[in-house]
Parts: sequence; structure tokens; C-alpha cells
Amino acid sequence: MGDPREPPEGTPEGGSNDDEFRSVVFDESFVKAARIQELSAQERLAGAFGRATRRRGWGWFGSLPRQAVILLLLVTMAFAAAVYFGISSPHGQVVPPSGTQLTAAVTPLSPPGTVGAVPDPAHPFAALPPGYADGQAGLGMPPASPTSHFAGTDVQRALDSVQHYLVVSELTPATLTANETGQVRELLTSGELAQYDASVNTPRDDQQHAATGWMVRFDPGQIALATDTVKVTGAVQVGEVDSGTLEITADHTLVYALRPAGTTSDPSVTLYAVRREVRIDVDRADLDVGRVRVVGSTVQAGPTSCGTVQSDYLRPVLATASGVQPSTPPAVNPTDHSRPAWQTCGVLGPITR
Repeated sequence: MGDPREPPEGTPEGGSNDDEFRSVVFDESFVKAARIQELSAQERLAGAFGRATRRRGWGWFGSLPRQAVILLLLVTMAFAAAVYFGISSPHGQVVPPSGTQLTAAVTPLSPPGTVGAVPDPAHPFAALPPGYADGQAGLGMPPASPTSHFAGTDVQRALDSVQHYLVVSELTPATLTANETGQVRELLTSGELAQYDASVNTPRDDQQHAATGWMVRFDPGQIALATDTVKVTGAVQVGEVDSGTLEITADHTLVYALRPAGTTSDPSVTLYAVRREVRIDVDRADLDVGRVRVVGSTVQAGPTSCGTVQSDYLRPVLATASGVQPSTPPAVNPTDHSRPAWQTCGVLGPITR
């Protein structure tokens, strides 16, 4: 008799019936990995699902590959951590801007005696010695010679940007006496904009946030220009910080003719001298956008009374027809550590070339 397990027709040629399904193994891991699961007898009797099977896993998460689920969880955790640390950071904390920042020093120069007006208000610069030129002509821009790592054309582009900054920041009437600050801002590299905005909005004498470190300006409620002409003498030098950055130093003496703001019966005009040394870096990215990074500014200006705060505006002592006698400069006590060491005062000498 034949084997009752065999089909009536006999075993198919080429193998037994068991061999046909021997490669399909439903082990425990295969069952656990199944995306669908048959309902239990109790669930089918209860009729809670209205169907014979259900999906395993967390809803639509169950249809995703395991690697995708893990990646999604990691991204969610990273986002939650970023939100948490952003909210829990100290209130008012400001992330410092990137790049080198401006360091500024503004020193008042006290007059040695009576501040007198110019003899002829119509020609306020008549007594100046030779060597001063009008405005931009006195900047003394050098020829655009190539450096070790920059071609002459690149140096010329950098000098053009620096000249533009100097004209706007120390020669333009809108900047000098009209509280215009946007033109200077447009010329600065993006890494300095936060510092510049803080200097203009909340100036303070801390060597970092003096508006007068970025530009020459006077309080328009107190000071007016007797003439838009500014007399200038000085020079500009070009060097390199490294293979990717030019360093340009501008050292000028500027003489302004000033008078009191508004209408006044006293037509007196005062000459006000400012020595301004500015160090400017220009990297290759700055060349492409015509911007500069102002990294150092040293200003000496007078006649100004010693002890006058000049972080917001330069504050001249204006002459009258009868002259003005300034107060005696105070003595500096080197043991007084409550006073910042950089707050110094000098005595104004005669204006020479």
C-alpha cells in the first residue's frame, strides 16, 4: 500500500511534497517581524475591529523601515534640545558677532589757554600752514602697487573702499552734523554690524562702543559747520595681515570750522583739530562687495575740556568774540583704579602740518 501522506497520483517527479516547502521557514523572528497580525478569538467575537487582521507597530510608524524611524527620532530629539537651550539661555545674552571687532580710543585735547575765534569767519582756514588740502584731496591715497599676495588691481579695489569709508566717516556734512549713520554702516563688513549698531544706539566709553570711534560727528543741537570744507593732511599706507587680508592704515589731521548751532548774534568761528588714525582690514570677500573691517581707531581732538564724555559726539569748546577760558585740566591720579586707564587727556598744541 502507498503512503497515505502521498497524493493519490503518487509523488510528483523530481522531489517529494515536503521538499517543495522546505525553504519556507516560519520561525519566531519571522512572526515577530510581520507587519500584520491575526486577531485573537476573543477580539473576533467582540467585533471591536470589524476585520480579521490588524497592523502591528505604532500606526503609520509600523510601515516605516526601522532605520527611518530611528533617524526621525534623532532629528526630533535634536530639534527639542535646540529649542530647550534657546529658551533656557540667560535673558539678554547676546552672541558676540564673528570676526575682529573695533577697538577705539578717543582722547580730548584741552586748550592751554583762552580759546579764540578766527579773525575772519569768511576765510576760517587762512591762518593754517601750507600742506593742507580740501577734503578728499588731502587724504594722500597711495598708488595701487601689488603686494606679496595681492595684485595691483585688488589693492586698487581695497583703496577705493577705504577712501569711500574715509570720505563718508569724516568729511561728509550729513555724518558730521546731521546724525546720519546709515552711510557708514553700509560700508562695514557684516561681522561688525552688531557692534556698530550698539555703538550708535547706546554709545559708551569702553573702547568697544564709542560712536566716535567709527566716525567724526558733532551734536547737531549744539554744533554747526561754518563751512562744509574740511582741511586735511596725512597719508595712507598699505600692508598685509596675511596672505588673504590687506591692512590699510589711514593717519590724518582734519581741521573743521565750527560755530554754535541755530541762529546766534555771535558769528564767531572756531577751528577744531582732529587727529584720526584708523586701521582697516580688507579680505578677499570684502573686495567683492566693497566693504571694510575697521579694527582700530585712535582719535585725539581739541579744543575739548578734559573729562568730557565723547563716546556719542565730539564736544568742542567753541570760542566767542571775547574768547573762552577753559577750566584747568584735572590731575590724573595713577592710584585711582575706579577710573579706566585709557581715559586720558592731553594739552592741545598749535595746529601745524
